[in-house]
Amino acid sequence: MRKVHIVGNWKMNQSVADINAFTETILTMNNLSCEAWIAPQAIHLSMLQSKSDTIKVGAQNCSNHNSGAFTGELSPESLKDLGAHFVIIGHSERRAIFKEDDLLLNQKVLKALENKLKVILCVGETLQERESGDFKSILKSQLLNGLKDISATDKENIIIAYEPVWAIGTGKVASPEQAQEVHAFLRGELKAVEALEAQATPILYGGSVKPANIQGLLENEDIDGALVGGASLKGESFKELCELSK
Repeated sequence: MRKVHIVGNWKMNQSVADINAFTETILTMNNLSCEAWIAPQAIHLSMLQSKSDTIKVGAQNCSNHNSGAFTGELSPESLKDLGAHFVIIGHSERRAIFKEDDLLLNQKVLKALENKLKVILCVGETLQERESGDFKSILKSQLLNGLKDISATDKENIIIAYEPVWAIGTGKVASPEQAQEVHAFLRGELKAVEALEAQATPILYGGSVKPANIQGLLENEDIDGALVGGASLKGESFKELCELSK
């Protein structure tokens, strides 16, 4: 059985005071039935990790190199050494704003796995791509290129996140039926990745997820949790998301 994951992506948000307020709230989270993960800004990884044993902490990005003359990059080797549990790779903002392509993202995936980090590989289409009717081929390309050359020993360290770009920060959300259709499609495409067990690989939904819509999404067979943005910034709403995931 695939376990539900609620993963908060804080992006470039949260002050020290915000994190203190967040952790005061989530300290009351006990006996969760889901995996509760948070990706803060890298400078706050150790701080958040020291404040909660309930939440697993990871990074929003990493380099495709362990070390070297790469000013400003995040070494996956150092992230693991610091105690990070996972890394998000291929988020739509990394693809669109920082122009990261499938080749680079695959290199990052492989390097993160080499360092025993769990990888959340993000795939998703823009509104223009969806309306073109060709969005499934785009998703397939992002998925299979991102997972190229992974090993069967890494099958338990891969999570996929489907994030329709048109539903991120817009207040729009794919209907549960739309989300399930794409999740089922992605699970079908995962069968082509010999290193993975498609039915055992969690696929999360990311796109304006909040307490009001989480249950409707999770009722679907192929939706195994959520990659959450704004609704993960406050302890109360993140706690509610985790509780509702039952």
